[in-house]
Amino acid sequence: MKKILLSVAVLGFSLSIYAQQGNLSNSTKPVQVSDDPPVDGYVVKTDIENRKVVPYAAIRQTDVAFSKRVWREIDLREKLNQAFASPKSRLMDIIVKAIQAGELTAYDPTPTENDPNGDSFRNILPADQVMARLGGDSVLVEEYNENNEVISSHYESRAFSGENVIKFRIKEDWIFDKQRSVFEPRIIGIAPLITPNIPGMDSNVGLPVNSDGAVGAGYDPFDPFAVPPANEGAQTAEVLSSEVPFPVDNGSLAMTVDPTPAFWIYFPDARHVFVNKEVMNRRNDATGLSYDDVFVKRLFSSYIVKQSNTEDLRIKDYIRDDIDRLFESERIKKTLMDYEQDLWSY
Repeated sequence: MKKILLSVAVLGFSLSIYAQQGNLSNSTKPVQVSDDPPVDGYVVKTDIENRKVVPYAAIRQTDVAFSKRVWREIDLREKLNQAFASPKSRLMDIIVKAIQAGELTAYDPTPTENDPNGDSFRNILPADQVMARLGGDSVLVEEYNENNEVISSHYESRAFSGENVIKFRIKEDWIFDKQRSVFEPRIIGIAPLITPNIPGMDSNVGLPVNSDGAVGAGYDPFDPFAVPPANEGAQTAEVLSSEVPFPVDNGSLAMTVDPTPAFWIYFPDARHVFVNKEVMNRRNDATGLSYDDVFVKRLFSSYIVKQSNTEDLRIKDYIRDDIDRLFESERIKKTLMDYEQDLWSY
C-alpha cells in the first residue's frame, strides 16, 4: 500500500514539474524545445478559452408574474465602460470578427412590415452588407500617370476599426419569476450604434464655437443626454443660419442626427462567443472576467432610452430637454427597483 501511495505522489510531482516547464523554462541557456513560440509570460491563460456558457434557469410562461422591456444605451466614453473600447479586446472588433467567421448572425435593423421597429431579429443581414455599413468594405484605388490621367484601377479591401463605435444599444426584459421568487434582467439583443453620414452636412455643424472661432470640444450634439454649453445658443444659431437651412428654436439645434443601430445580434447566441473573450482591466491584468460575465453580472453603466408603452414612444419623443431625459431614465430605473422592493416585507 505504501509503494502505491509513493508511486502516485512521484507521478503527481512529475506532472506538476512538467506543467511548470510548459509555462516557463528556468534554464540558464535558451533552448528551443519545439517549433512553437515561447510562452508570453509565466502563466498560460487557458481557462477563458475552455469556458462554456452557463445556461439561464428555465422560465415557464405561467410563472412570469411581471415583465417589462427596456432599451438601454452604453456609452464607451464613460469610465466604467472604457474596457469595452480597449484595443487589446475591443467589443466591436470581437463582434465583427465573429460575424465574418460565421459564428454570429447579424440582423437588419431597418423597419419593415414584419418588423416595425427593426429589432425583432426577423431579417438576416449578410456579412458583406455589415461591412459596407461599417465602412470596412472594398474601396476603389485609381492609378495615374505623369499627366494625371487614370491608367488603371482596382479594388482594395479597407480594414475596419471598431474604435469609431462608441455606443451600443441593449434590448432586455426584466422578468419576475414567481416560481423562483427572482426579479432579474435578461438581455435579448445588442446593436452597435453608428452616426449616419448625410451628404452635404458638415460634421462640425451644431458644435459650440469658441470665442476664437474654433469649434469647441467636449460636447457631442448627437448625444441625446449631452449638456450644451451655456453660451452655445447664439453662436450655434449663427453657424446654422449660414451653412444649413435648419430651423433653430430658442438657440438649440432643432434637427439632429441620432446614432442608429448598424445591425442587431441575438445575445443568447453571442454568449457562446463572449464567454471566451477576456475583458481588460486597467488595475489588474488577471481579471478572470469574460464579456459574458460582464453582461450577465451587469458590470457596465448605461441609461434607458425607451421602455415598452402603448404608444411605442421613446423618451426623446415626449421629453425634449436633455437633462429631463436623463431624469426620466433614472425614474424608470427606480420604478423597476421599487417594484422588486415592494414584493417583500421586512
